[in-house]
Amino acid sequence: MLKLYSFGPGANSMKPMLTLFEKGLEYEQHLLDPSKFEHHSDWFKKVNPRGQVPALVDGDKVVTESTVICEYLEDAHPTEVKLRPDDPYDRAQMRVWTKWVDEYFCWCVSTIGWHRGVRHMAQKLTDAEFEEHLKNIPIPEQQLKWRRAREGFPQDLLDEEMRKIGVSVRKLDDHLADHEWLAGEMFTLADICNFSIANGMQNGFAELVNTSDTPHLVRWIEQINARPKVREMFEKVPRERLGPPKD
Repeated sequence: MLKLYSFGPGANSMKPMLTLFEKGLEYEQHLLDPSKFEHHSDWFKKVNPRGQVPALVDGDKVVTESTVICEYLEDAHPTEVKLRPDDPYDRAQMRVWTKWVDEYFCWCVSTIGWHRGVRHMAQKLTDAEFEEHLKNIPIPEQQLKWRRAREGFPQDLLDEEMRKIGVSVRKLDDHLADHEWLAGEMFTLADICNFSIANGMQNGFAELVNTSDTPHLVRWIEQINARPKVREMFEKVPRERLGPPKD
């Protein structure tokens, strides 16, 4: 049986998770707890040596990288539900959108997410605990990101990332003004991958994503949330909270 190692249904973890639900594929869900740094544990690094989620196990094969996992599921486990257009041009447009979210949209949202959430995880550790934790992170760039989160991201960097988020949501809204979906006039992996980053932005980034400034983006987010398989995913898989502790 397929096994998915991931965090809860959000960001990159949501991409393959929602793909599995939409395709109706049976799989075992293995949720890792980011607050306990389980993705940096020795047992998980035997699954993915890079210490990152999501990771899909299919028999003796392990597939990593969220968007790649989605494409793999379409190739290796075809179902009646298709999440890629048949037309080569439409499929290319789908991949333009998934490439864009991976290389641009995801990164600026991620930095703000680290500032708002991961920062509190990093700062609650003692200096000794933090340094010991860094030893378990196999990717040097991730070690640097953890240090930045603990020290506090520079304000000019946060301002630039917010600017990029503004560019991103306007790009989506402009396209969705004339299209129901992002590619091929059908629900595809382009929608899944971008929704996984954009969902909830009308709350977390309400100054940028709202019915006045980005009505088409909000329509699209609500439309996807109303899909039966999306509702089922959120009902069955719990989401974690990474923000500051409640009073």
